[in-house]
Formats: sequence, structure tokens, C-alpha cells
Amino acid sequence: MGEVVPAPWGAFLLTTYDVCDHVLRSKSWVALDSEWRARQGEGNRWAAPASRELGRALQGLNPPQHTRFRRSVGHIFDRATLARLHDPVTRAVDALLDRLALRMRDGEANFAELVAEELPVTSMGLWLDLPPADYPLLRELTHHQVYAQELLPSASQIALSNAATLGLRDYFGELVRERRRKPGTDVVSRWLRTWDELEEGDRDAADEAVYLLTMFLVIAAQETTSTLLSSMIWTLDQHPDQLNWLRGNPQEIPGALEEILRYDAPVHLTTRAAAEDTVLAGVPIAKDQLVHTLIASANHDPARTTDPETFDIRRQGRHLSHLAFGGGIHYCIGAGLARLQAHILLDAVLRRFPTLRVSAPPVWEPRVAFRRMTTLQVVDH
Repeated sequence: MGEVVPAPWGAFLLTTYDVCDHVLRSKSWVALDSEWRARQGEGNRWAAPASRELGRALQGLNPPQHTRFRRSVGHIFDRATLARLHDPVTRAVDALLDRLALRMRDGEANFAELVAEELPVTSMGLWLDLPPADYPLLRELTHHQVYAQELLPSASQIALSNAATLGLRDYFGELVRERRRKPGTDVVSRWLRTWDELEEGDRDAADEAVYLLTMFLVIAAQETTSTLLSSMIWTLDQHPDQLNWLRGNPQEIPGALEEILRYDAPVHLTTRAAAEDTVLAGVPIAKDQLVHTLIASANHDPARTTDPETFDIRRQGRHLSHLAFGGGIHYCIGAGLARLQAHILLDAVLRRFPTLRVSAPPVWEPRVAFRRMTTLQVVDH
């Protein structure tokens, strides 16, 4: 159908790797920030409270605001941070797999619910020093809030997202106030000290910035990583020869994970707007008009990857490249932590469950952008 395909709602769908990569990296294409959303007027999805809040969070910012926020946290998941998280995440994986094994004694168990949905919020909780009792609430709020980021959300989904956004503001607003009252060496307390300097003593502005950071990071980590963890089990199960090879070559897990990300990315599209009137791959696009980078399509572009419909965990070089974590200034800030969780979990599953198999096709929530597998039944025999 072409590289730039008109959509019925007035936007454009971008299908190839090169065009998607260009849009994600180019300054000519911008995130949907507060100013863009305000220009769309009232009475539409962009005016909803959940949508307006996203326009103020990291994913919705453009330079110079985006630059300021990213610099304030630095490279949050650098090697030293990931090294500190390795053992706690490993213990969390072991505990979750213990529970999975216990449930499988009676037959089938839902891997998505028992493991994949639990590990991301647990890992973020360990990093941010959040009470484990709060994890169920954070999962529920995140699942509802993300509807505002869907391609074409319904009115009822927007209502759920609005309510969840208020819940997230209450939760993380109170977290910031609590760390303000009792500062420590944790991540949130460090961010408060950083933003106190950036805002030159304006504590309200600093608190708001830290709220937006923590809220966004928890949402982004939960929705994307949980899908990755489930889809890696499903994808490998559907390719038993590849799975058996990986069992004998666990040192190749990092490459296998990149192929899983390429083959079935957790997020299938992201959206940008034209900063000015422009032409993209020969198609005129007006200022503020939307384009949707179809990440799943780009990752299966035969011009980029030889035989892209074949799942091959031994791919090398450019044929292993993908846009699963986005690109440019909005490249996923939590990619390092997602890879760490996936690596530790897959390694443990391969060692502990040599006969694990998926017993029924997965059940997906009907989403397009932030996909979610709700059920992945597994057995161990």
C-alpha cells in the first residue's frame, strides 16, 4: 500500500523501517505535547484529563522541556544501577516461578497473570522503594490509564483512563510528599534534591516535576515489559527447534531477546505530529497532522531484514535491528531494565522448567498500541 498510507481519521500510517526510523529521530516530527493537544480544541479525546496529563509527562515533551527532564535524571538504568538491581530482581523471579510451579502442580497456570504482570511492577517497586502492598493498585491504575494512549479509544475507555489518571496523581503525589517529609537516599528523594536546584527553591514546581517522572516511568515499565515477558514465552513455544537450541546455548539469550523484540514488539505503534508543513516519502503532510509509526510493520520490513517473517534467534547485525524501543530522543528510557528482567526470567525458565509448554493460545486485550496479553496458560509436563 506504500510507505505513507492515509488513514480514515485524517492521519497517516507509516509502514517501512526507514520512514519510521526517520520520523522517530527527526526534529521535524514532534511528540504530542500540551500545546499540540490544546490546539485540537475541546470536546475530543485530546481534551480529556488523561490525555492532557500525558502531554506534560516525559513521553509528551519536546525540546527544550524534554531535554531538561531527561538531563535531570541522567542515564537512570546505567550499568551500575542494573548491577545493583540484578540480585533483587533475580530473587523476585525465583519467588514468582516458585508460585508458578506450585500452581502447575494442579495443571494449567496463567503465566501472564502470575509472572509477567508481577515482575515489572515488582522491579519498579524495588527501584523506587515502593511498598509491595501497593503493587496491585498500581497495576490496575496503569492498565486503565493506558487507554488514553490507544489509537482510537472509545468514550468508555477514556472515562476509565481519566479516573485512573486521578488515582495515579493521588498515589504519586502522596509518594512525593512523603519523600519530601522524610528524605532519604532513594531515587525519588534524589530527584527532589535535583529539581529543588533546577527550580531554584520552588518546591511546588519541583514536586510536580518529580510526580510526572515517577508516574510516567511506572506506567511505561508495566505495560511494555509485561507484554514482552509473556510474548517471549509464547513465541519460543511456537518455535520448538529454536527453543531447544537456546536451552543448550543460554549464553545466546541476549540475541534471542532482540529477535523476540523484533519479531513481536510489545508496542505496535507510536504517534508523532508534523512540526511544520512537510513532505514525507512524497506525501504532503500539514503542520499538526498525525503520523503513526507502525513499529511492528517496520520490524518486518524486507528491505531491512532478510526473510522477516521467519523467527531466527541466531540473526546477526542489521538483520537483528528493530524499533521496539522507539528511537531518537524518546528512545525508551527503561530499555535496560526491561532487558534485565527478560534475561533473568528467560534464563530461569529455561533452567527450572525444561518441559514447560503453552497449553492454549494466548488471550489478548483488544488493543492496538500498548498490547497486553491477559492469559497465557502453561503446563510443565
